[in-house]
Amino acid sequence: MTRRSATLAVAGALIVALVAVASMLNLPYVVYSPGPVEDTLGEWNGEPVVQIEGAETYSTDGELDLTTVGVTSADAELDLLTALRAWADPDRAVIPREVVYPEGTTAEQSRQLNAAMLADSQQNAKVAALRQLDYEVTERVLVDAVVEGAPADGVLEPGDVVVSVDGVDVSTPQDVVDAVTEHEPGETVEFVIERDGATLVQRIETTEAEEDGRALVGFQPVAGFDLPIEIDITIDERIGGPSAGMIFAVAIYDTLTPEALLAGQHIAGTGEISPDGEVGPIGGIQQKIAAANHDGAELFLAPAANCDEAVGGNNGDMLVVPVETLDDAIATIESFTDGDTGDLAACPT
Repeated sequence: MTRRSATLAVAGALIVALVAVASMLNLPYVVYSPGPVEDTLGEWNGEPVVQIEGAETYSTDGELDLTTVGVTSADAELDLLTALRAWADPDRAVIPREVVYPEGTTAEQSRQLNAAMLADSQQNAKVAALRQLDYEVTERVLVDAVVEGAPADGVLEPGDVVVSVDGVDVSTPQDVVDAVTEHEPGETVEFVIERDGATLVQRIETTEAEEDGRALVGFQPVAGFDLPIEIDITIDERIGGPSAGMIFAVAIYDTLTPEALLAGQHIAGTGEISPDGEVGPIGGIQQKIAAANHDGAELFLAPAANCDEAVGGNNGDMLVVPVETLDDAIATIESFTDGDTGDLAACPT
């Protein structure tokens, strides 16, 4: 063997060894990649995604896609070679693991959290869409979770409706917090609640919060709503998180209005939504833009707070427009379908 051949053989062996080591080296990162899209005006498992009873509904025309991000599972490790391939792919991103999964988070915990956030986003979407259409939606306060061993444990139950505290009607979770913290630890708070159609009066002695000494009884109040009509949203159970809220709201609005809002166009988007119709930022905006572009969408609705992050997103010829509210989203779609796009302020991409 010549010296040159020997050198090449050694170099080759070193490369193979390095590749083998790299493939076993796990990194504290996860990969974001474009995920599947789902048409919220279409069907899932043979049923309409949006199903409404108690109000007249109308035919829609077009495709309104929610967009998703594929993320490395909480119970999967990321090796160096996979990370390098993701770094080299403009449609993917490598993100510190702790940003997505707090330390100790299991795959099942992550799944449950995402399912809960999806349920919240659907509720908010229903409320926002109905308020946009001037339906009367009544807000109420629900018991979300009761702390084990706290004074409320065994007295209040998840799902209880809190009607009043100390004789004063409450309509928001903050009303309940304020009423309880007006007490000194050791004092008794009177709650009127509704449970399974019955009205109950529950008196609970407060205890002292370790962190700040305030009075507490040990449950989490959350907002709930009485809707005037029944709305169900069915979607792939693998989809989770809050970011489809704005698109759900648009789909509900379109289903309840006589004119087909999309007028046959293919539109996509993302964004959290509040019950009052405010659109909030989400993660993975570039990957969602890429997913919508690959699926053939012509317009992408992005939260205004994500507009700067949209730079570098693979949008092709797709127009990316920032929205701050549900009203903005509807107006943007109307301008786009009318061909009046000159005044639409596109995000830089």
